[in-house]
Amino acid sequence: MQNSKKMVYSAMFLAIGMVLPLFTAQIKEIGDTLLPMHFPILLCGLVCGPWYGLGVGLMLPFFRSILFSMPPIYPNAVWMALELATYGFVIGILYRKSQKTLGSIYISLVTAMISGRIVWGLSKTLLLGLGGKPFSFGAFLAGGFLDAVPGIVIQLLLIPTLMLLIQKHQNKM
Repeated sequence: MQNSKKMVYSAMFLAIGMVLPLFTAQIKEIGDTLLPMHFPILLCGLVCGPWYGLGVGLMLPFFRSILFSMPPIYPNAVWMALELATYGFVIGILYRKSQKTLGSIYISLVTAMISGRIVWGLSKTLLLGLGGKPFSFGAFLAGGFLDAVPGIVIQLLLIPTLMLLIQKHQNKM
């Protein structure tokens, strides 16, 4: 794919990432559960590659913070940017080196999801620790996995389906 196409697609994924959380913004817990900012970043990494996924993942929380005051720029947007950048980069690099099958989409997706949550936990531990607020392993498990189960399930169902549709459309062109 040409760089100009990747830039346009990346801008589209950034715009989707700006708007999608507005549907869950009224109830923070629903947004934390459905993970609306993860979807466009994961797709960006798959479609545009690791560097675009990383860049869009880094920018999205800060743009949302500046435009909508959500998430708060520090510390939330910082750890979210690191998490989302990890998702975009990891899924992009793994998928780029794969056979582009359904199985490789799942392997890339699950690995990115685990990597991003680890980066989220480490960065949240560091940033909260600097503020004198501990972030326990139990809070990590609850926030990163247990509370996010609905979003994780939706990602596991929708991302591969959307990627297969995108591949099918690209093959027709």
